[in-house]
Amino acid sequence: MNVTLEPGLWGVLATPFDTALALDLPSLQREVGSFVADGCDGLVARGVVGVAAALSDAEAVAVARTVAASTDLPYVLGLSERDPEQVVRQADRLLAAVPRPPVAVMAQINDPDPGSVAASLRRLHEETGSAVLLQDYPVVSGITVPDETVVAIARACPFVVGVKSETPPTSLAVARLTAALDVPVFGGLGGVGLLDELMAGSAGAMTGFSHPAALAAVLRSYRDTGFEDARAQWAPWLPLATFEGQVGIGLSIRKELLHRRGILGTSRVRPPARALPPELVPLLERHLATVPASGPLSSAL
Repeated sequence: MNVTLEPGLWGVLATPFDTALALDLPSLQREVGSFVADGCDGLVARGVVGVAAALSDAEAVAVARTVAASTDLPYVLGLSERDPEQVVRQADRLLAAVPRPPVAVMAQINDPDPGSVAASLRRLHEETGSAVLLQDYPVVSGITVPDETVVAIARACPFVVGVKSETPPTSLAVARLTAALDVPVFGGLGGVGLLDELMAGSAGAMTGFSHPAALAAVLRSYRDTGFEDARAQWAPWLPLATFEGQVGIGLSIRKELLHRRGILGTSRVRPPARALPPELVPLLERHLATVPASGPLSSAL
């Protein structure tokens, strides 16, 4: 398979819920529209910040269908199952429901043995015909593998069209993967390591930061004028990205920020995600007060 994912900014969508914690599809449609307006080159539905594992089968189908129907941008469809049989069944169910196919399905490394992972991914590809985005995210998967294992998996699977690398230190992982692979490697983790990942050879960012236009501006600056201008673009936003990326409460912070932008109807999260602690609201507001208020970031929906 010669097709690979396009470089640039792939926005990972948070799944919105209403006050009763029911799926909020109108908010999801607004979120898609805002990410498009903010300069995303593609979207990721049902990623980790999309709390895919907290959705019922019917809700997962509704999310996939809504994202695919709400934009013409290319999109990736995340798979939350880990058992190889269940991964295929979930993929079949989601792919049958969408009005247009994703450019890839995203599957996490689910075993420390590269042969087992490659066999699972091969079955997924053969059953569905879909390209695969390989995600290495040990904090969520519980599987930690060396960079050499990620390389071995990708090389054994010619249908892998990209790697999402989220093993700290991400700049080192990106450097090793890009040196060994012909497919694009994307950073994530809210863009906290974006500048270092770009210098290490990443193809861009694949993440769910609440202000994607800031990430888009950094990528444009890095592409057009280089590191120093990109650093100047990102510096005012990095404290907010770091605050938003806190383990355990990052999703609730991100959704609160999207809610304040007028995109999500509420900032509610489903367990096991934790709600935004009230003690942190003043800090959130201090961070918001320091970010740029002009340019492409000023137009909340």
